Amino acid sequence: MVSDVKDKESVADVCPGGRSDLSLEGLRRNFREHLFYTQGRFPRGATRNDLYMALAYTVRDQLLHRWIKSVEQMGRTGLRIVSYLSAEFLLGPHLENNLINLGIYDELRKTCDVEGFDIQAVFDQEEEPGLGNGGLGRLAACYLDSLATLEIRALGYGIRYEFGIFDQEIRDGWQVERTDEWLHNGNPWELARPEITYQVSFGGRTEPYEDDQGRYRVRWIPHRTVKGVAYDTPILGYHVNTCNLLRLWKAEAVESFELEAFNVGDYYGAVERGRRREGSLREHHQGALPQR
Repeated sequence: MVSDVKDKESVADVCPGGRSDLSLEGLRRNFREHLFYTQGRFPRGATRNDLYMALAYTVRDQLLHRWIKSVEQMGRTGLRIVSYLSAEFLLGPHLENNLINLGIYDELRKTCDVEGFDIQAVFDQEEEPGLGNGGLGRLAACYLDSLATLEIRALGYGIRYEFGIFDQEIRDGWQVERTDEWLHNGNPWELARPEITYQVSFGGRTEPYEDDQGRYRVRWIPHRTVKGVAYDTPILGYHVNTCNLLRLWKAEAVESFELEAFNVGDYYGAVERGRRREGSLREHHQGALPQR
């Protein structure tokens, strides 16, 4: 990783820690800064989602401060790291859980009271991450929580599904499924890492050929290839300073716009083909939807 920070510099040197103030005044100041500078809102014009986002970023600052210190410690001590791979992570809502883990639930409630809004309404604004189906996903999330609480350094790896399982409605006596668009208002807990990408290929066929020296070889011709982009979410333990990481991979088209199709006048086809390529990992358990 390229960095201009000298090896001997600590987190305190690089990040003085003004946002790590857990006092009532410090939390209130950080909340207002995020409302103004991150959301671009005045308190009187803020929506409930603006309030939630500003509050979430205020809490995330505390997580990042601990996570950076955890990474700094790992780099200096050479500790081994547990890697946990799962197709699902049923994390549940982040905000209330992180307040409990940080031990600042009462302080933040007072901050909301001083600012003049109901913290429970803000809790209700948060969309639950659509990253799991039940037992497997919840177990994986519990492992991450427990590892952080036990102060065992760990990294979780999974898929950043754009759509969750589904929401259910009853219409005219029939069950109707609606897409769970849990990301439509943004996710303040994750950090996009667009510089960390890998190409993953699916399906296809093999074909024989001869190399430059006349030797028999077989190569794989994939049917399609998608690009995995990393998104990081800090996972804090209960009443400890250890903060681990969940890295989720978003599927994107290697080329999201087909220039050849566009050049012959097929604009919609150029966009749609790119969408089909990246749609393979957008939805969670699409094949598990019940049939009428």
